[in-house]
Order: sequence, then structure tokens, then C-alpha cells
Amino acid sequence: MAQPTLARRYGEFIVSTKLAAMPPDAVRNGQMLVASTLASAALGSTLESSRVVRRLEAERGGKPLSTVWFGNWEDLPAVACARVNALMSDAAASDDSDLRNIVHSGTPACAAALAVGQEVGASGADVTEAIILGYEVAGNINTAMMGGLQRKGFHGGIVATFAAAAAAARLMRLSAESAAHALALAATSMGGLHAAAATSLAREYIAGNAAMMGVQCAQAARLGYTGEIATFEMSRGFFQTLGPGHDANAVIGELGEKWSILSELGIKLVPGGSPFHAVAEAAAMAAREGALQVEDIRQITFTLPDYPFPGPRHPTDLIGIAHSPFYFAAAGAADHDYHWAHAFPEKIRDPRIRSLFDRITRLDQEVPDKSSYKSGAIVSVETTDGRLIEKSVRQPKGAALRGIGWNEIHDKYQALIPYAGVERAAVDSSFELIRKLPDVPDIQQLIDSLRLPAR
Repeated sequence: MAQPTLARRYGEFIVSTKLAAMPPDAVRNGQMLVASTLASAALGSTLESSRVVRRLEAERGGKPLSTVWFGNWEDLPAVACARVNALMSDAAASDDSDLRNIVHSGTPACAAALAVGQEVGASGADVTEAIILGYEVAGNINTAMMGGLQRKGFHGGIVATFAAAAAAARLMRLSAESAAHALALAATSMGGLHAAAATSLAREYIAGNAAMMGVQCAQAARLGYTGEIATFEMSRGFFQTLGPGHDANAVIGELGEKWSILSELGIKLVPGGSPFHAVAEAAAMAAREGALQVEDIRQITFTLPDYPFPGPRHPTDLIGIAHSPFYFAAAGAADHDYHWAHAFPEKIRDPRIRSLFDRITRLDQEVPDKSSYKSGAIVSVETTDGRLIEKSVRQPKGAALRGIGWNEIHDKYQALIPYAGVERAAVDSSFELIRKLPDVPDIQQLIDSLRLPAR
């Protein structure tokens, strides 16, 4: 008897796995992703890229089935809302990452699940369940992509779209066969260049497309559209073309056994690229230990044990600093800390921070215990009086492996949601709903709790 295709095995996982069978920490992390995605989208809603695509979808119009977050709270088709909301969250560079290779799966999973959940009248438990399933499907596919994807020039949004497709398929109550076809269609629907995303607004555009295409593929499958069911494993198929050629059959058995949301998730507790958060933290630790001022620093050297890609040395905007380990090192050392303010022009232009850029060196070297690092960093600071202070951080703050506290998510939510004009009372009430999301009878309650003035 022939083995089921990978798409069918993913489809079966999507329809058969229940919230009650998921580890409690996985459920909690799924709820935290909702808070993180909304918070990042609130900040992202202030950016020009978000305004452009929001206007584009508002002018296109359509059935008012779901809601675009913040601003005018436009009611539009679910696929449009998923696109705009995901784009806003990604635009602020403050959402989440798979710490192995910076695939942002939580944003499209949450944007799709909340949009489709509104359309179908889903409960908070339904939405939480769908988000986790989406994250796990994308995480499992991503495991088979290690060594490919970005190394071949492709952006992680090509994998993140599966999080949206799987979440949408679950909430639409698709059969296992239809869910499999939703994923097969998603596998051939996304594009995205890693290099372009590192230097332009293409970054968040890809994220919006990932959520949009995931929902659209599930909608097409719901109406009976089919794709190539063996698209993942076939010759010149998804894994062979975009990945390193791994046998995905070797990892799909981990579904429901190894939870990516517990081992690979990183929720950003500071802005910018997750691979560099540890650089800022380690630099700040060294500067605090030495009680260093900028003029005391002769040289900073950093090593990223598990991240091979370079970044700009002299970034001048949010896109640049988000991809610049030099900025993270300089900001952490200059300010003895790194936080949300470092995403804004005042800090990006700060002459104290910028004066350090040419005193920073990236050292690419083999680290003996490399496997213990996940988006970690080693930073050495040489002082003008001859001291050498070295600090290492194995996982950044917000890494599931390091432990994520509700207090940390609350601080992020309180810091970022007000940028969208949400009143403090609504910030507090909506966060409390997220804390008890599996018990919320209708996801519309969460959306309504954020809208002010009330409609």
C-alpha cells in the first residue's frame, strides 16, 4: 500500500488534532502570539507601507466579513483583512520568528485565524487551536528546509504561508483531503526574495502576501479546487526546488510529538531581526559590567554562531537597523540596554550610537558548542584602558526555550498597542481577553474590545 503523500499527512494533522491534546505551554504560547501580533500590528499601522496596502484593499472592497485592525476598522473580506493585518504586524519588525532561520509564522497564522475566525463565528478556543496548528505545520515544513530557503535566495514567507493556509483550513472545517489541497496550492502560490526583503518594503509585502495566499488557498480548496497532491516530495517539487533536498518524510513524523511552538518560537520583546537581539543584550551586559561610556570603547567584536548572513554597517532607517547586527551591538553598548525606542529615528540618528559603527567587527568563527545557540551571540568589548569583557547569550529574550512570561508579553502589549490610538482601558480589557482566549465564546469579542470609540 502506497504511503500517503506529505500533503495528505499534513491535512490529517490539521483536521484531527484538538486543543485538549496540545501541551498547556503550547496553548499559552499560541495565546501569546495573538497579543504579540496585535501589538506589532499596532505599531506597524503607523507606517506608510501599511497605509498603502490598507487603502488598496479598502478601495477594492468586498463583503464585510472580517475587520482590518485599528485606524478606521474597515470591514472587508477575510482574505483582505488577513493581508493587511499581517503586513502591519511584519512592518514594525516586532512580531515573531522561528529562531532557526527567521521565518515569521506566527504573524500569518494569527492574521489568518482572526480574520477567518470572525467570518465563521469561531470561538477563542477555535482560533487558538488553529493558530497552533498553523504554526506546527509551518514549523515542520521549515525543519525540512534547513540549509535551503534563504541560502538559495528565497524569503521565509514562502514557508510562513503554510501557517495561514493550515489555520484557515482548520477554521473552515475542511476535510483532510481539502486541507491537503489547500497546502498543495499554497506550495505553488508564494514567492519572495530574501535579499530584497532585507533592503526594502518588500519585507512586509511578502508577509501580507503569505497570509493572503494562505487564506485564499484554503478558500479555493473549500470550493473544490485541487492542486498536485504530491507537490512537496515530487521531483522538482517544493522541497527539492526551495529546500536543501532533505527527505521530508524523515521529519513529518514529529508532528504532534515535537512542538515547534515550544522549541523554535521566538516572540520579539525588542524590535528588529531576532538573530541580532542577543547581540544587543550581550553588548549591554558587557557595557554595564564595565560601567562603560562610548568613549571608553576601543573595539566591539561579535560572533553569530548560527546566522551566516551579513547586515548593513551604517543603517539609516527601520529596515536597515532591523537587519544590522552592527546597530544592535552599538545601541546595546551605548545605552546599556536595547528596547522599543531603538526602532525610532531619534535613536537611529543618535551620534553616540553611530560613532561606534566603525569600531565594530563581525568575527565569523566556529564555536565549539554551536548547537547550544539558537539566534544567540558572543560579544567581546575591548576598552581603551586595556580591559576585555566578553558576554554570550545563547537564546534571545522571548525565546520559548528560554521561557516567556506573561509579564513580558504584557509589557510589549502596553508599550505598542497605544501607537494605534487605542485607549488605555481597551488595551487592558483586550489583553485580559487574550489571557483567557480559550474560554472566549466568540472571537468577535476580542476585536470589539479593541475598537474605540465603540460602534
